[in-house]
Amino acid sequence: MESKGYKIIARNWKTRRAEIDFVAQKKSVLVIVEVRTKVGENFGTPEETIDWRKRRKLLGNAKAYVAFCKYIGLYRIDAVCIVLRGDGSKIPARLAHYENIVEN
Repeated sequence: MESKGYKIIARNWKTRRAEIDFVAQKKSVLVIVEVRTKVGENFGTPEETIDWRKRRKLLGNAKAYVAFCKYIGLYRIDAVCIVLRGDGSKIPARLAHYENIVEN
C-alpha cells in the first residue's frame, strides 16, 4: 500500500468487539483496510469471505474508528485479498486491492 502512495496511520486497531487491520491515508481520504488471507483457493477465495455480514461489521468498525479519532472528512473501506502458495513459503500467489467495498 505504501508503494501505491498510502501512508499507514494505524495497525491492528482494536475495540472490545472488533479489530481494524490497518488504517491508511491517501491524499485527503482516510482508508480503513480489511486484509483477508487464504492458503490456496481450493476451498474458496478470500474475496468470498467478505459477505454482507462482514461488510456491515466493517462499516461499524470504521464508524467507531472515525468517532474515536474525531475524524471529519472523507473515508472509505478497502480490502486487500491475499492468496498464499500452498508450499508454506508465505509468498503470495495472488494479491488484490479493492477500493470502496462498503457504501457509507
